[in-house]
Amino acid sequence: MTASSDALDFDAPEVRQLRADLALALRAAAHHGLAEGVCNHFSVELPDGSGRFLLNPRGLMWSEVQTDDVVLVDAQGRRLAGRHDVEPTAMFIHAAVHRRCRKACVLHTHMPYATALTLTAGRGLDTRLSQNAMRFHGRTAVDAHYNGLALDAAEGERIAAAIGGADVAFLGNHGVIVCGARIAYAYDDLYYLERACQVEVLAASTGRPLAPADAGLAAQVCAQTAAERLQSDLFFEALRRTL
Repeated sequence: MTASSDALDFDAPEVRQLRADLALALRAAAHHGLAEGVCNHFSVELPDGSGRFLLNPRGLMWSEVQTDDVVLVDAQGRRLAGRHDVEPTAMFIHAAVHRRCRKACVLHTHMPYATALTLTAGRGLDTRLSQNAMRFHGRTAVDAHYNGLALDAAEGERIAAAIGGADVAFLGNHGVIVCGARIAYAYDDLYYLERACQVEVLAASTGRPLAPADAGLAAQVCAQTAAERLQSDLFFEALRRTL
């Protein structure tokens, strides 16, 4: 897809704000222990219908990423603007998820507790357990078929197909992808997903039987959380002040 004549410029104020927000989300993830070396990727699509999206650069720790480090790529994952290279698996995964799943923001991590659950037979979170888990009830998908590094377009397409319309995908033996309409919403979900996975792992480690709630109650809590998205914006602005 090529940019139209009314496509936003890389340095337009609206795009620069998105670049700043994406960089903030990366630094926050590092602060919260969700990063892994210089691997994994966050992206956000430009709101101009061009199919282009912003992506974190290759080779930088998330804790050091600033607004001017963020890179712009096209719908095929080719770099269009920015001073850094981009990592190949980022292009293949994110290009496919943005295009096929129609998600504005796509966050991929190997954060420890969520990834730990992808190694289990269930492959993911029991969304009937903690209150934090219930916010994801009916919003998750599982890709149980690990197929190695995503080093070609076909693997990116396969992962995107497995995600479908879900907001959260547990990638078996790999990690997670969290999607959202806005960076603040996606980051809030990413943070609370890891917290939910953490307490499930801790509860399971006691060896005592787990006590999930009724599925209907879990669905109710999910709807309640979705109606309180102001909390997501407030959390993100608090991160902006403190980081």
